[in-house]
Amino acid sequence: MPAPGDVPSAILARLRPICRSLPETYEEPAWVGVRWRIRRRTIAHVYPVDPGRAPVRPGRPVTGATLMTFRVPADDLLGLTAGGFPYSRAGWGPNVATAVLGDHTDWTEIGELLTDSYCEMAPKFLIARLPD
Repeated sequence: MPAPGDVPSAILARLRPICRSLPETYEEPAWVGVRWRIRRRTIAHVYPVDPGRAPVRPGRPVTGATLMTFRVPADDLLGLTAGGFPYSRAGWGPNVATAVLGDHTDWTEIGELLTDSYCEMAPKFLIARLPD
């Protein structure tokens, strides 16, 4: 099983500024990978995938895959995941999606998705502190 430090540093370098911009969000090691939380609620969890369980991009498997789980507003989940790669529904929890991160990643979209995930998990008074 991968260790917490196995998340590629380039991916962490892209995610950290996004997550740090969300009020009172903090980073911590998870049982595998790294997660960002508001209070005691996880807004994003990023981790390397075991090679035998790598997701498949249309036509080929994704090697060295890194996954991120995050919350999605219920009304947006089907629209986000219907298109397939790089998004899918997580096999657990309500309104949880996964994204395969890598060279193909649209980091602007990831920023928007993480902000939405934050809004699903944070108290309303903290959500009100977000810039428009």
